Formats: sequence, structure tokens, C-alpha cells
Amino acid sequence: MFFMRAAVIGLGVEGKKAVNSLLKHGWEVYASDLNSNIDLSDLDLPGISLNFLDGGETFSIVSDTLTLDLGFTNSQAIDECDAIAISPSMYGGSFATKLLSEGDLLSDVLSNHKKIFSIGITGTNGKTTTVHMLKSILENAGKKVLVGGNGGGGFSGYYDLMLEAENGDYDVILVEVCDMTLDFCSYAFDFDIVGLTNIGNDHMDVHKTIANYKDSLVRFFTGKEIFTAYNQDFNSDFKDVSSKHISYFEYQDELKVFGKFNRLNAGLAMAIAAELKIPKDVIKDTLSDFEAVSGRLDVYKINDALVYVGKTDNSDALKSVLSEKDFYAIFIGTPRSHESHRLDIVDEAVKYNPEVIVVFPGLDDNLDLLLYRLNYLKYRGRVLTATSLDDIIAYVAEFSHEEAMLIGGNGQEAIINIQERIKLISEKLS
Repeated sequence: MFFMRAAVIGLGVEGKKAVNSLLKHGWEVYASDLNSNIDLSDLDLPGISLNFLDGGETFSIVSDTLTLDLGFTNSQAIDECDAIAISPSMYGGSFATKLLSEGDLLSDVLSNHKKIFSIGITGTNGKTTTVHMLKSILENAGKKVLVGGNGGGGFSGYYDLMLEAENGDYDVILVEVCDMTLDFCSYAFDFDIVGLTNIGNDHMDVHKTIANYKDSLVRFFTGKEIFTAYNQDFNSDFKDVSSKHISYFEYQDELKVFGKFNRLNAGLAMAIAAELKIPKDVIKDTLSDFEAVSGRLDVYKINDALVYVGKTDNSDALKSVLSEKDFYAIFIGTPRSHESHRLDIVDEAVKYNPEVIVVFPGLDDNLDLLLYRLNYLKYRGRVLTATSLDDIIAYVAEFSHEEAMLIGGNGQEAIINIQERIKLISEKLS
């Protein structure tokens, strides 16, 4: 490849994933963030001796393939790069607009991903499950599928898709599009089809209002073939700007995954697959065998109880689960300390009024935040804290002769660990 040195500006989730992907694909990388207090634990730093240049509030890490500046940015180092990867949140700002006009963005330097038939799946909840459903259907139909996108969904990030597309002969690119990166993705990819799972109450620290979120979707949908649920709010707005609008419905055939929300996810996957002329028997057979994605809601039997475990990190996600089952106990993983908007899941749990609410560290070890909220809401049930996975398992055992319990909230990694332990126990008991 001709372009072999890239700058990564901003080291949030997507920025760090971009660094990892570029290094994996043989690029040299200059990366920077104005914040010097960055968690580097999820960076795949080269396995060689690193030189730390400490400058007090700023510092650098230098190796043969990576230069990392924290607390400042070296404009000369950026100028020497062949391509630049910005944090998606920077898109629309003056710096990103300058790069766009100069054609320096990685999404312009690499172009193969825009030549491949592309499907974007966006929305508040259900994106990851829908993407995996559709991926399975397409692969079972003989398509070579490149899948990825939203780093928060567990994929390797948007830039990894661009880099992978340069090297592989793919029939379809399938992208999970976070609702906070709609404008960035609209520019960086050339979507042939876009599916919307739902519009829910999440990321309101960014959107501020549902109306603003809707307006972002209207921009994203303009000129595209789109799929939305038959009962989706704002469907008339979306239809007006689309090149083609198709409504989808709850899937009616056999599914292993739980919930009406997953029937809608399957309905979206089926509708897109049908539009692509995938045979009905392939769709039906694939969805009947589909199992829950790691970290998403799955069900296990422990003694007399059904234990539902999966990420439900916003009030709409939790409400959709609570509407379908009676739970004796609800376990809630904590959000990050600054994400006060996510505390509305506690409000939803209190409205449901289970016998027990257990709080555990999900994204941060800040149990006091949830305990204060429960006290403020005057929840009168039993409140317990679990500071470790062993604590959670002990409470599951204690409640295992009740009908059902739900373990959810925030913290995908923590919830995956819980799932794995619960699954092992369930398999042993069976």
C-alpha cells in the first residue's frame, strides 16, 4: 500500500480502535489527544521497548511504529502523515472540515470500502443483534460479508472496516452505526441500504432531545433506501427524504432469542434480506438457529429460576425487557460517573418495583451513585450491593428458587463475564 503513515486525532473508543487497526495493517501511526489522562490499557501497543518522554502534564510514548502524544498535538507530525483518522465526534468541526477540503481523511485516502455494496444498521437498541442476524443470513446465502463498525458495539471500529476493505474481496459491508456518529458515517461510507431498529432514550447528553436525534436521522436517511418499523415515530419524515422506504414487522416464525424486541430485530434483518433476494428458506433456517450475541440478552436455568443476562444500559432497553416478564430481582450495573443520563434505568427499575434490586460495578466502581438514586426514589424493596462476580453469583444462588431474575444495566465486559459464569453453572446443573 502506498500510504503507510497515519495520524489519529482523539483517543476515545474509536480513536484507540483506529490506532490498533492501523498498526495491525502495517501502518506507522502518530496519535494524539489533548487530554493527558487517557486509559491506554486497551491499546495494542507494539511488543517492543517503549521510550517514555515525560513532560509533566504532557507526555509522549515513542516506538518504531507508534508515536503517542498526550496533552498536546504536534502539527508537524500530522502534516507528515499520508492520511488522518479523526474521532467521529470531531466531524463537522473546523479541523475536520479543513481535512475534508484537503482530502486527507482516511475515509478519502482509502476508497475501496465505498465501492462495495454497503448496509448500515442504526438506532438506539438492537443494532448489534440485527447486524449479526443479517450477517448470518447473508453468509448462509453464500455472500462474503465484512462486518464491523461502532466500537461501542464490540466491533473493531469504523476505520478497521476501511482498512479491511482494501485487502479483501467482499460482496457486502455491514456496518453498525452508532446514533452519535451518523454525520461522520454518512460521509465516510456510501450506504446502499440503511435499517433503523428504533429510536430510544439514550445518549441524550449528546442529542439533548428526541427531536434533535430525529433531525440527525433525517440527514442520514436523505437519498437512501431505508427500512423502519411499521410503528416507528417520525416515519412520515423519514419517508419524505428517502429514495425508497420499506416498513418491517415483528418476525413471526421460530426464534431462540427472547423478546418482542428481538422479533423486531429479526423482522428488520428479514426485510433487508428479502429486498436482496435471499431465498426465504435461507432466512427462516438462519433465524431459527440464531443464538444471542455475547453480552446481549440471553436466558439460563439455575435451579428453579430463569436468569436473564444482557446489557440494558438505557431506560427503553430495560423497559422493553420488564414489560415481558415478572422478575423477583433486578441486578443493575453502574454507568460511568459522568453519565448521569443513564441513571434513568434505576427509575425504570423502581417503577417496576421488584422485591430486590442488586447494584454492581458495571462501567465504574461507583455504587454510591445508584444507592443514592434508589434512596432518592424511595424504593422500599431490598437493596443489595455486589462488589465482585462472586457476590453476584452468591445472590443468584440465593434467589434461584424464585421464578426469574434479570442481570443488566451498564458494562458490556462485566456482563459478558457474568454471562460466562452463569452459563457454566447452568450447564453443570443440567
